[in-house]
Amino acid sequence: MNTREQQLQAFGRLLDIMDDLRTKCPWDKKQTMQSLRHLTIEETYELGDAILDNDLQEIKKELGDVLLHIVFYSKIGSETGDFDIADVANAICDKLIDRHPHIYGDVVVADEEEVKKNWEKLKLKEGKKSVLEGVPKSLPALVKASRIQDKVAGVGFDWEQPEQVFEKVKEELSELQEEVSKGDTDAIEAEFGDVLFSMINYARFLKVNPEDALERTNKKFIKRFQYLESKAQESHKQLKDMTLAEMDVFWEEAKKMQ
Repeated sequence: MNTREQQLQAFGRLLDIMDDLRTKCPWDKKQTMQSLRHLTIEETYELGDAILDNDLQEIKKELGDVLLHIVFYSKIGSETGDFDIADVANAICDKLIDRHPHIYGDVVVADEEEVKKNWEKLKLKEGKKSVLEGVPKSLPALVKASRIQDKVAGVGFDWEQPEQVFEKVKEELSELQEEVSKGDTDAIEAEFGDVLFSMINYARFLKVNPEDALERTNKKFIKRFQYLESKAQESHKQLKDMTLAEMDVFWEEAKKMQ
């Protein structure tokens, strides 16, 4: 692996390249924080895909793309005199030191859960009025629900046992079925949301990341369905012309292959 000096040299090289691009490249010169925003989100999702695939070479590449965006925003900030990359790095260093008094202070913690609870208490001391202020509004709903539950649990608003949460899941499912029988679309949507929220909470108690779990199922479904498509093509058939029973034969084959 590279030495710390080599790591710093590589980072300095990236900063130099960013300076060149900002002054010499027509595309890079035009970019603003607003124009980069959607690209940054896209790069973050691509990194997430690489992590789920456990593709270390792709992770390295995607981390570079994300790092470029951090440097890009910092370069724009320096042009307006608001902040530069040193300010960004120092700000996160200061935050990490302040939020880890069990490392840089005299606070004693027993385990990871105690660290998380202290983290939320420290944020409130920093001036936040709500523990939920740190949940980005633009997060996808499933991820947002997970973060909300993590944060409120950090200040003690939580169930005690997984069995209690599962009972809540069953209660919400029953309420959903009741609304389905009535046919009120708005009420059905509300109860469906409650079911999803309770399932995400149950996932937390099972120590399962709901986003990863759902994406794992997405990938599994895609792989099986594409196998079904390929087998249908080999049989010179169109899926729309096949019966469910015919498709199910290939679907079961795909399941056995995984």
